[in-house]
Amino acid sequence: MAPANPLANWEKVDDSFYRKIPVYDAVFDEDTELENYIVVGAPYGGAIALYRDESKPFQLRDSQASRSCIEIYSCSGKQITRINWEQATIRGLGWSDKEELLVVSEDGTVRRYFGLDGEFTSFSLGNGAEEYGVRACQFWSSGLVALLSNNQLIAVSKYDEPRPRALAPCPEGEVSSWSLIPPAHTLSRSVEVLLAVDKTVYSIDSTEAEDKILQDGPFKNLAVSPSGRFVALFTAEGKLWIVSSDFQNKLSEYDSKSRVAPSSVSWCGDDAVVLAWEDEVHLIGPNGAASKYYYDGRVHVIPEFDGVRLLTNDNCEFLHKVADVTQEIFRLGSSSPASVLLDSVEQLEKKSPKADENIQRIRPSLPSAVDACIRAAGHEFDSYWQKRLLKAASFGKSVLELYNSDEFVEMTEKLRVLSAVRDYHVGIPLSYEQYLRLTPEGLIDRLINRHEYLLAIRVSEFLQIPADRIYVHWASQKVRVSTGDDDTVCKLIVQRLEGKPGISFEIIAQTAYDEGRSHLATQLLNHEPRAGKQVPLLLNMEEDELALDKAIESGDDDLVNYVLLHLKTKLPLASFFRMINTRSMASALVETAARIDDTELLKDLYYQDDRPMEGSNVLMTEALRESDPQRRLEKLHLASRLLSDSKDPSVVFQQKLVAEASQLLKAQEALDKDLADHGEYSGLSLNETIYRLIRAGYGKRAHKLQNEFKMPEKTFWWLRLRALVAKRDWGELEEIAKTKKSPIGWAPFYNEILGAGNTKLASLFVPKCTHLPVADRIEMWVKCGMIVKAGEEAQKIKDIHTLESLRTKASGSASTEIERMINQLRPRK
Repeated sequence: MAPANPLANWEKVDDSFYRKIPVYDAVFDEDTELENYIVVGAPYGGAIALYRDESKPFQLRDSQASRSCIEIYSCSGKQITRINWEQATIRGLGWSDKEELLVVSEDGTVRRYFGLDGEFTSFSLGNGAEEYGVRACQFWSSGLVALLSNNQLIAVSKYDEPRPRALAPCPEGEVSSWSLIPPAHTLSRSVEVLLAVDKTVYSIDSTEAEDKILQDGPFKNLAVSPSGRFVALFTAEGKLWIVSSDFQNKLSEYDSKSRVAPSSVSWCGDDAVVLAWEDEVHLIGPNGAASKYYYDGRVHVIPEFDGVRLLTNDNCEFLHKVADVTQEIFRLGSSSPASVLLDSVEQLEKKSPKADENIQRIRPSLPSAVDACIRAAGHEFDSYWQKRLLKAASFGKSVLELYNSDEFVEMTEKLRVLSAVRDYHVGIPLSYEQYLRLTPEGLIDRLINRHEYLLAIRVSEFLQIPADRIYVHWASQKVRVSTGDDDTVCKLIVQRLEGKPGISFEIIAQTAYDEGRSHLATQLLNHEPRAGKQVPLLLNMEEDELALDKAIESGDDDLVNYVLLHLKTKLPLASFFRMINTRSMASALVETAARIDDTELLKDLYYQDDRPMEGSNVLMTEALRESDPQRRLEKLHLASRLLSDSKDPSVVFQQKLVAEASQLLKAQEALDKDLADHGEYSGLSLNETIYRLIRAGYGKRAHKLQNEFKMPEKTFWWLRLRALVAKRDWGELEEIAKTKKSPIGWAPFYNEILGAGNTKLASLFVPKCTHLPVADRIEMWVKCGMIVKAGEEAQKIKDIHTLESLRTKASGSASTEIERMINQLRPRK
């Protein structure tokens, strides 16, 4: 079969060429009657939604036809799904860039269908939509604007997080047409709406409605170019105006010679406008130049950013501007290097020497010619010309000594992918520019939504993109449609996904749970390697113990704490404790957290776990923090009761300590009442209480407490010594020096008193330190400044060396006395 002429479908409009490429034929069968439907297409060669136009009468053929529905087709006419519609009248149909169908009903309810399988989320426009009713809608890639019957405009900027808000109040009057400028193309970065009211146009954003002060309305149609720079206006006289988006400049005018407004006004890229009537299409370029196309039936126009899709019952076509590089190569009479390079391939096949002559002629421009052929191949839909252009590029680069082939390889890969998805069985007629914008990941998402899993996997492998989400979607779909038992389905899914990297069984299990197959969900979760993915779903499924065990197995404290917090909120306290008692890690984490900020839970935990010692410790800690004596005693009494039934020796000892603490608190309360106007003793330890009593001069009270609590004599003497020294009660200490025995010895008295600076009193205790070596006593006398006394100690043991050392420290009479002692010890001649 001879190749088609590359110029066959070219039409010159002003200085540019446009071409209408047949993409699919025999799209819809005759029964569909496309003229009776509202047709809306998703961007990037996406799916097509058909909804019967209720303003047109139709004949009922069967009971199925009597039911309102939205039918979703591919561009090749393959039905993808059917959505039954029994809600309020539809006032808006649109698509997002992610191929999500948006359906807006008259009462302001918006349904967002995702995945092309009928699943949806919904939200309400509010702001009076239910009261006044939605009249019409306009959409952009991530949002929509609804026009109410009272001319109020409501905008939603994100479908993922819909927050409907009213735009500035609109002027009263009949709205003849309207359009919007997406946020990406406005200075305010928020959507702006162009509203044709009476004879003028208003620009409306969130703050104001600006009158553009036009006099030639009403404008029957209004459309904004893909870049937001230009606006097309169709007047009641049948004229098309092209103006700048600020309405300051009128760029061109075209007279359609039709007083009947077109069914649609759409932009073909940013340079031309398409007017469509029932069976007639006008393509209007700059300066009012036009080309006309005629059809046997109704034609629907689906805008793309780089052209338009033209859809009839029989055909799907793509009308777009011929790329500059394509014009450069194929234009009649072209002598560009790329055109010569393409001709060289034909000469080479004929084995003509002219092939080499051509190469030599364009050799200086050969690299750019190769690049041009590669780029032109991307813009071709016909595989014959794709191959011819790539062959020309391959021939050209083989002649060059140095040429980076990366672009050639990438274009070959892209064309293989585009060829696969353009096949009528798939029905995604992407242009090269659309593919670049959609991205390979976006294309794979569209294949997944059409359940073209095998092709999606092959594309992923070919482009070296992870395929895990494809497998997960396949498994989720298998769960939805499978009628087999849970064990069989689980085994099938696990076998198919075995060894595949990055598989999230949590998503598949979530699908099973949503489908009411809890057992299957639990089985699938056992194959999820990440505990952080297993646990939340198990909790949602109310598999609490399993969730806790999985969290503990992971060894992740944060994950275990997350589960424990959920269970504590959900379960009765007794059930919660029973669940954690057999799991030491969970119990330890609860105990650690409760010790910091929830002592009531901690006490309950110790009680439930039969740990009276720990429970009493918590109560004693609380008692020590209490400022009110009565409350403190109550806490100690509770601590004692906790310990009362136990026969464990350590618990008995603890109970004794608690009893003594209560007794001490009562004694301190009596002391505060008798000896002070405010709480001076309450809360102190026994040692501190006795110390403070002695220092305050209440020695008898201190002795009484010593006897009551059986304080060791040594401890009491130490407290008494330090209190008297701190009090500077030298008289009492002098009286103590007259006693014969001290439980703590006499050295502490010497040290404490000397430290307080009373050397004279300290010296009284030196002779009593008989258990100390003489050298130590000599040092003690020296520290008291009594050199002679030190000398006497040395003389007794006849230590002449020490006496000579003391002589250097002595002065006056002390020096004479030390000299006398030395002479007595020296042997006589």
